[in-house]
Amino acid sequence: MLYCQQMGIEGAFGHREGWRAAAGRLGTSLVGLFFPTTCLACAVMVQREGALCVECWKGLQFIEEPVCPVLGVPFSYQVDEGTVSPAAMANPPAFDAARSAVLYDDIARLLVHRLKYKDRAELALPMARWMLRAGAGIIESSDIVLPVPLHRARLLLRRYNQAAELGRTLSGLAGKPFGADVLIRRRATRQQVGLGQKAREANVRGAFKVKRPEDVMGRNVLLIDDVFTTGATVNAAARALRRAGAAKICILTFARVGEPDHPA
Repeated sequence: MLYCQQMGIEGAFGHREGWRAAAGRLGTSLVGLFFPTTCLACAVMVQREGALCVECWKGLQFIEEPVCPVLGVPFSYQVDEGTVSPAAMANPPAFDAARSAVLYDDIARLLVHRLKYKDRAELALPMARWMLRAGAGIIESSDIVLPVPLHRARLLLRRYNQAAELGRTLSGLAGKPFGADVLIRRRATRQQVGLGQKAREANVRGAFKVKRPEDVMGRNVLLIDDVFTTGATVNAAARALRRAGAAKICILTFARVGEPDHPA
């Protein structure tokens, strides 16, 4: 009798768990019916959250080897290992190495714009995953992840820093410490959009400061930003980190502007 009662209790419990699982699946289906998952870049429905549709995926140009070991710019054809791009030789940067996940084309521009200006903070996760793949080599040797900071006035207007969102997400994926306010922008600067190279450099010259030098002294720093354009901003930030005693400075961005380079 006791055995039958026990089986009855366990059977009922199993049935309840089965009903719960079925109800959960039904709830998920209803959510998907009324709030369908769409492509990160367009309105086409996709099978899973945080994905691109086939056409938008084709439009995202991932940067693949071979790349310049210093600037991370892709070469247009196969080169010998360690070949440095003409741009890196002509104007050696203040940082040690840079990598980017994709070229700044139409789809990449759309994703960056939505993260930066449209409060689409959920885009930080898929973008950081692509950055994780692109920057595997430099991430592994890094001791701390820092974002390119916004000035406090601009941060109040925008409400959040897109570089910080990417950096915080990537640090979690990589298991690296994140320093949200180690590097600060001590003076307001004009937006870099529309400025030439010289004007960009002048605009951000001396704009950055390490708040606590002990946080970077002797450490390998990974600096995060959304887009690498001319390098003026990350170079200015790298100089501040170098003055504070950082041992190595690498740059990782989601996208970079420019076409494939040609080897010297």
